[in-house]
Amino acid sequence: MSGQKIVVLGTGGTIAGTSAQAGDNIGYTAAQVGVDELLAAVPGLQVLAGGALVAEQVAQIDSKDMDYAVWRALALRCAHHLKDPQVRGLVITHGTDTLEETAWFLQEVLDTPKPVVLTCAMRPASALTPDGPQNMLDAVAVVLAPGAAGVMVVAAGEVHGARHVQKIHPYRVHAFNSGDAGPLGWVEEGRVRLVQNWPLAQVKYVHDAIENIANPGEWPWVEVVMSHAAASGKAVDALVREGVQGLVVACTGNGTIHHSLEAALSRAQNTGVRVVRSTRCTEGQVLPKPGDLLPDSQGLSPVKARVTLMLDLLRAD
Repeated sequence: MSGQKIVVLGTGGTIAGTSAQAGDNIGYTAAQVGVDELLAAVPGLQVLAGGALVAEQVAQIDSKDMDYAVWRALALRCAHHLKDPQVRGLVITHGTDTLEETAWFLQEVLDTPKPVVLTCAMRPASALTPDGPQNMLDAVAVVLAPGAAGVMVVAAGEVHGARHVQKIHPYRVHAFNSGDAGPLGWVEEGRVRLVQNWPLAQVKYVHDAIENIANPGEWPWVEVVMSHAAASGKAVDALVREGVQGLVVACTGNGTIHHSLEAALSRAQNTGVRVVRSTRCTEGQVLPKPGDLLPDSQGLSPVKARVTLMLDLLRAD
């Protein structure tokens, strides 16, 4: 790896959080520690990298507050660094709450054979036993793994692809999984044991995605609604009146929708609003049937289907 470097982009999150009491793992304030300080606090990180570690603070936020401006800035900085032939790959420090959405957004818009690894922490940097330092080491190990490519999430010793990863627990250290798809592999004492192929770039959007999101204009308005017992279509009708451009419905079971909500979604679709079905189930995906009036998300979770629909609308403008 002589002459090559790894770029670490900081966006804040729990991994950069601090608490007044070291034993407090939930009463902390996120995004308090800069990315340079985070890197300096990880023993052995520089040795593992085997070359230059370049840090850049793209944002400093709690990821619950992730917005389009940060997504745009992050994607553009990723694209910039990935073009550099000396860059082996990227590590992005991120909060856990919207990590899966950012990972999928980047997987959709970046066209690169290099690895882009998002990592995080469930405990703040000030914790008695923070998980962030080990996750940082593991993320760098994944960047250095032979053949590593695509956008991934590394946490608690596991490597997940951007398409299937999701946060499944609100506070445990082992908070992410990929449902029935399973992890791509594990990081074991600095070595990656892969059990699936590295993720590939999404050819659907990469040709013009960066140019589209670099445009400072309005991003398409896409919302997620949920089907549940006694659901009505009032929220959908109100959203349509307000000018929503796309709707993702988190369906029950195999894409089923309460009849009142389904009627409202059909009305919305007839007025030109793009509607996509996903499922509230944490595993599996909607299997389409002949005669379905609303298209399915092709296996994407509701929040990731929202990202893809938003980019599709952006691309169509």
